[in-house]
Amino acid sequence: MLPTENRLRRREDFATAVRRGRRAGRPTLVVHLRSGATDPHAPGESAPSTRAGFVVSKAVGGAVVRNKVKRRLRHLMRDRIVLFPPGSLVVVRALPGAGDAEHAQLAQDLDAALQRLLGGGAR
Repeated sequence: MLPTENRLRRREDFATAVRRGRRAGRPTLVVHLRSGATDPHAPGESAPSTRAGFVVSKAVGGAVVRNKVKRRLRHLMRDRIVLFPPGSLVVVRALPGAGDAEHAQLAQDLDAALQRLLGGGAR
C-alpha cells in the first residue's frame, strides 16, 4: 500500500499535475508528472514528499475491476515513488485497456512511461 504521506488527495493537486505537468502515454495508462516544488523551502523545513494519485474511470470496467486496477497501480507506485524529485505530483490515469491487462503489463507500461518522463526518452 502507498503510505499516507505519498497519497495525492486534493482536487487542486490533481488539476495541477494534469494541466501543468508533462505526460507520457502507454497502451494501458497515462502518467502526468509535475516535478518538484518551484518555491524554495524555508530554512529548517524538510522537502515535501512526492505524492501520487490515480484516476480510474468507469470506462475501465465495473467497480470490482476499477478497484483491482487501483490496487495494482498503488502497489507498483509504492516501489517507484523514490525515483521522483521531492515535492513532485504524479497522476496515473488508467485507460480502458487497463481492466483486462495483467499485472506485468501494467508494470511494464508504468516503467516505460516513467522512463520517458524521468529519463527524457525520445518520443
